[in-house]
Amino acid sequence: MIRQLIRTHRRQILIDINTQIDFFLAEGSACIRNHRRVLANVRRMMAWARRRNIPIISTCEVYPNHNNHSEVNYCIDGTDGQRKIRYTLLNNRANFPADGSTDLPTDILRRYRQIILHKRCVDPFDEPRIERLLSEVRANEFLLIGACAEDAVKATALGLLQRGRKVSVVVDAVGSHDKKEAKLAFRKVKAKGARLIETRKIAGTSHLKSVGICNCQRCQGQIEKTLAKVKAEY
Repeated sequence: MIRQLIRTHRRQILIDINTQIDFFLAEGSACIRNHRRVLANVRRMMAWARRRNIPIISTCEVYPNHNNHSEVNYCIDGTDGQRKIRYTLLNNRANFPADGSTDLPTDILRRYRQIILHKRCVDPFDEPRIERLLSEVRANEFLLIGACAEDAVKATALGLLQRGRKVSVVVDAVGSHDKKEAKLAFRKVKAKGARLIETRKIAGTSHLKSVGICNCQRCQGQIEKTLAKVKAEY
């Protein structure tokens, strides 16, 4: 048992899954279909966690670059696409590579507000260090955001539920590539005991329309509409 994690038993923990450029920006190699709306809600959830001093455990897919040849075309090690969205990063954080190790520092959740763990797979429980952390950390509730609903988010939720954890999936802060598969994933995790909630139930409502990072026409068009509306009111 990791001694430093026992003290978090009465706290919520935010699990931030794959909030990386390749998944969340239009320029990314595997951008989710609903990225503007999801990005806005991810931003709100991260801001809420900062204000409430909620610990954040982030998992990121990072695949090796074998002389410019890889099994996948996204989140390749060393590329901009594998980097996290800037507002999903806290200053006080620790990063751990996907190296097959289970080692973790003493008092990790006391020393750092955010733990970022790389994985070379979709299911975080297939990565030894992540499996150890998520299996041994104690909290009253795990809140899940990120991508993708039909694979990594579903696998994370089911893995936590199998270990007897209380899981809440913030559905409007979770992206997907396939709407039908995402709905099936949500139904499956709900049937296994997860709670499905929306951002406003946790972080309240917001008039923020800008995601503040994506330069695609859809996102910028929404920003321009918002600015025009504000100007008209004055």
